[in-house]
Amino acid sequence: MFTEADPMSSMIMPIVEPLVSPDAVDAGENPWGATTYVGRPRRTRHAPRADSEARAPSDPATEAAVQVADVEPGDAPAGDAAQPAAPTAAPAKGLMANSRSMALASLASRITGFLRSVLLVAALGVGAVGNAYNSGNNLPNMIYELLLGGVLSSVLIPLLIQAESEDEDDGLAYTQRLLSIATVALGVMTLLVTLAAPWIAAAFVDAGPQRQLTSIFATLLLPEIFFYGVGAMFMAVLNIKHVYGPGAWAPLLNNVVLMVTIGVFWLLPGPATLNPSTMTTAQVLVVGIGTTLGIAAQALVLVPYLRRTGFRWAWRFRARPGESNRLRELGSLGVWVLGYVVVSQVGVSVIQRIGNSNGGFSVFTQADLLFQMPYGILVVSVLTAIMPRLSRAAVRNDHDAVVGDLALGARLSAVALVPITALLIVLGPVLGVTLFAHGQSSYEGARLIGTSLAWSAFGLFPFALVMLQLRVFYAMRDGRTPTLINAFMVATKVVLVLVTSAVFAAPPGTDVDRHPSVHAVEWLNISTSLSYVVGAVVGQILLARRLGHLRFRSVLATVTRIGLISAIGAAAAFGVVELVLDAIGRDVTGSAVGLVAGGVVGLGVLGAVAWRARIPDVQEVLVAARR
Repeated sequence: MFTEADPMSSMIMPIVEPLVSPDAVDAGENPWGATTYVGRPRRTRHAPRADSEARAPSDPATEAAVQVADVEPGDAPAGDAAQPAAPTAAPAKGLMANSRSMALASLASRITGFLRSVLLVAALGVGAVGNAYNSGNNLPNMIYELLLGGVLSSVLIPLLIQAESEDEDDGLAYTQRLLSIATVALGVMTLLVTLAAPWIAAAFVDAGPQRQLTSIFATLLLPEIFFYGVGAMFMAVLNIKHVYGPGAWAPLLNNVVLMVTIGVFWLLPGPATLNPSTMTTAQVLVVGIGTTLGIAAQALVLVPYLRRTGFRWAWRFRARPGESNRLRELGSLGVWVLGYVVVSQVGVSVIQRIGNSNGGFSVFTQADLLFQMPYGILVVSVLTAIMPRLSRAAVRNDHDAVVGDLALGARLSAVALVPITALLIVLGPVLGVTLFAHGQSSYEGARLIGTSLAWSAFGLFPFALVMLQLRVFYAMRDGRTPTLINAFMVATKVVLVLVTSAVFAAPPGTDVDRHPSVHAVEWLNISTSLSYVVGAVVGQILLARRLGHLRFRSVLATVTRIGLISAIGAAAAFGVVELVLDAIGRDVTGSAVGLVAGGVVGLGVLGAVAWRARIPDVQEVLVAARR
C-alpha cells in the first residue's frame, strides 16, 4: 500500500549468497533429513558457481541482489583448486521463463487483490467505517515492519544461508533454533501490541465513534503480525531450498479468503446506512476475523511445501558456541536497514494521521493501489530480465555496462508507463466512479478516488525510475545511499502533506467522514508522486557522481517522443469521455460507457500515431528486452 521500496533482501543477499553450498542440491541429496549435528560447526569452503547455476529470485525486488552473488571463476579463494571455466551467463530463455512465471503470480495476485479492494469499498465505503478499517488494517503492517520486519528480512535469510554452508547438518539444527526463538518473540510481541490496541489507535484517529471502531478493528487485526512473521520465516526456508512458487502464489489465497469474508458480510443483517455507530457486532467480527484469517492462510499454506523439502519443526533454544559471531558482518548494513524502515514509517504515519483527519485515508489507499498496478504488471517482471546483466556488470565494476543497462531500463519503463500515465490523467475520474461507486461508497467518494489518481499519475514513471536507481545501488552493495534517497522522498512528502492539509483544511465542525476535504485528500497522492520526482532527481545526481556521465539524453528523447504521442491519444480519449457523459449523464452508467469508449479510442489513436511515427526507441527497447 505504501510505495517506498523494500531494501532488505536486496541489500543483504549480495554479501551472503556466495556462502551457499550447492553440493547437496546438485547431488540430489536431502540435507534436511540428515542427522542433527550437535557439536562445533564445521567450516567449509566451496568453489564458486557458474552463472548458469544461479538461483532464481524469490521476487522481482531481489533479482538484482541474487544475481550479484554470481562469482566469477577468477574469484576463487587462494589455495583452492583451480576450477574449470564456467559459462558466462545463464541462458536468456531460462531467465525470461522465470520472469514470466513470477509475473504470472504477481498478475494473479494483483488482479484478485484489486477485486478484493473493490468489494471492500462497496461493503464498507470510503467514509468513517472504511477509514476505521483501513487504519486498523494498516497498523499490523506498520508495526511489523518497524519492530521485526527488517530483522527477519535482512538477518534471517543470511544467517540460514551461512548455517547451511558451514554446519555439518547443512543448517538444520540452526534453522530450527532460529525459527523457535523468532516464533516465541513474535508471539510475545503480538500479544503485547494487541493489548495496547486502544492506545495505538488513539495515536492515529481523533476521539469519537471512528476511534472506537478503529480500536476494535485493530484488536482483531493486530494478530496478523504473528502470521506475517511466521510467513516470512517459512518463505526464507523455502527460498534457500530453491522453492519459490508457493510463496509467490500464497497472497492469492489471502485475497480469496477476504473476498469470501465480504460475501459473508453482505449476507448478515445490518443497517441500511453503515457508520461506526450502527455497524453490528457480527459485522465487525466477520470483517476483522476474516481479514486476519486471510493472512493466516497465506502463511500456513506454506507448511506442506516445507514438509516436502524434508524440513521438520523441532523446538530448540540452546545456541552452539560461536554462533553469535554470525551477525557481525551484517551489523553495518543492518543499521542502514533500520534507518530505511524508520524513515519509511514516518511517512506512513503522517499519511495515515492526516488522511484520517481529512476523511480521506481510504481514498488515498485505493488511489495508491490503482497507481501501482501498471508498474507491477507491466514493468517489474520485464525489468527483472535486465537486472542480471546490470548486477554482473556492477560486480565487475564495469561502469559503462551499468550505465547502459540503467538507460535501457529507464527507456523501457518510459515506453510502458508514459502512455498509461496520459490515459490515467483523463480517465481517472470515470475509472474511480465505475469501479467504486457501489454499495456503501458514494458517487462523490468514488470520484475522489479517481481524481486523486488522475492528479498523481504523473509520478508513475519517476516512481519506476527511483526503483531502478535503488536496485543499481543495491547491486553495488551500497545500503547507505538508498536510505538517504528515501529520506529526501519522505521529507518532501511529509512537508507537502502537512502544508496542504493546513491550507485546505475543512472548516471547524465539518463532518469530514461525510464531507472530506477534497483538495487535502487529493494532495496525499499528489505529494507522494512529487516525492518520487524528488527521489528520481536525487538518485540521478548521486548515480552520476558514482558512475560518471549517465547518457540519459536517449532516455529524455524517448520520454519526449512517447509523451507527445500519448498526449494525442489522451486528448482523443478525453473528448470521447466528455461526449459520452454529456449524452448519457455523469452517473455510474455514463462513467462506465465513457471509460470503455474513451479507453478504446485513446489506445487506438495512440497506437495509430505510434505506428505512423515509427519511433525507433520502441522497437529497440522491445528487442533488447527479448534478449
